[in-house]
Amino acid sequence: MTDIQARIEAATWLRRDSLKQLMAALDPQRGLCRYVGGVVRDTLRGSTVNDIDMATILKPEEVMHRLKSYGIKVVPTGIDHGTVTAVLPDGYVEITTLRRDVSTDGRRATVAFSDDWREDAARRDFTINALYLDPHSHEVYDYFGGQDDLARGVVRFIGSAEERIREDYLRILRFFRFTARFAEGEADKAALEACASQAAGLKSLSRERIASEILALLSLEKPAHATSMMFDIDIWNEIIPEAQAERQNQLSRLIAREQRYDVTPFALSRLLCLLPEDARLADKVASRLRFSNKMRKQIKALLSRHDVTRANARALAYRFGEEIAVQKLLLFAGDSEAGPALDMLADWERPEFCISGRHIIAAGVPAGPEVSSALQEIEEQWIAEGFPSGARQTEICNKISQSYMT
Repeated sequence: MTDIQARIEAATWLRRDSLKQLMAALDPQRGLCRYVGGVVRDTLRGSTVNDIDMATILKPEEVMHRLKSYGIKVVPTGIDHGTVTAVLPDGYVEITTLRRDVSTDGRRATVAFSDDWREDAARRDFTINALYLDPHSHEVYDYFGGQDDLARGVVRFIGSAEERIREDYLRILRFFRFTARFAEGEADKAALEACASQAAGLKSLSRERIASEILALLSLEKPAHATSMMFDIDIWNEIIPEAQAERQNQLSRLIAREQRYDVTPFALSRLLCLLPEDARLADKVASRLRFSNKMRKQIKALLSRHDVTRANARALAYRFGEEIAVQKLLLFAGDSEAGPALDMLADWERPEFCISGRHIIAAGVPAGPEVSSALQEIEEQWIAEGFPSGARQTEICNKISQSYMT
């Protein structure tokens, strides 16, 4: 048995009962369906499989009919482009009819359905994503050398790199994301040249698509080499012109700290490493890229002015939550402070502040705006003292409340 066959046979996802039922519904005679793309690529690498995609000769209406007849819930998630989603007890499977491009404009394609597997493979972006797996025989179908590229750690466009990019300019950013994840050694020269020559096309993409792809790149374990190449050929200037090549070392520093302290990558922190340390500018970028309100608040918290030290670690966690506190420490704490500060947060539980407005009024402060001001001052004093117990909270409340009665 070859290494490839061994990896396929060892893949636990292939033995799911739900997928056997799916095949019984869609492909009882065999030859109509194949697993495709990332699920095949990651299985061949021996990596964890997250999403399962399937390609089929069947038209989407026939797919839906067959699934419903087997009692499998199906959702027409992209039926105009041939995609429906089977809702299984242990996850989702996207099922797409074989396609060929009729026309493209760099953002979206008009497609026609096909029954030609190679034609379907030819419209995909990279060779490592154009791999198909027979669900019955477990035979791998590879029309463009994707297995060799996967083994060599090469991310290569199918056919003409420029043509693939002009079909969808987002493929430029996908190239760098896949390079960060899979490439070993030097990047494919033809791909880099095509990305550079077609970079202006990125301006035609929606901001949401750009943001999603950049955050996906920055969430990977080791994106620094890819982000550096993007500076080398002026990709950042087309999507986030505020990003600065000279701050690439800040990203490398953050990644090194994440690895040293075993902290999960946080894309927003990594993005901030590439921007000038300016809260207004960062919010401007976030707004332009249509970041959610939650993400914009996280950016504001990350760049807020507080002492980022071991002594202040728990105060940061109380104010912003542990995740943001950890990120602030990784970003801004000194080399001798970061480790001890992070240790302060290990197994720490956020304490409860028991004082409320009624306690302040009971202490003699008249109802009104002074109550809110006193409450804030009391809480700040309590934080500064290291979150003392309820008795001390009462003492702080009474003392500060007195100052509001003069």
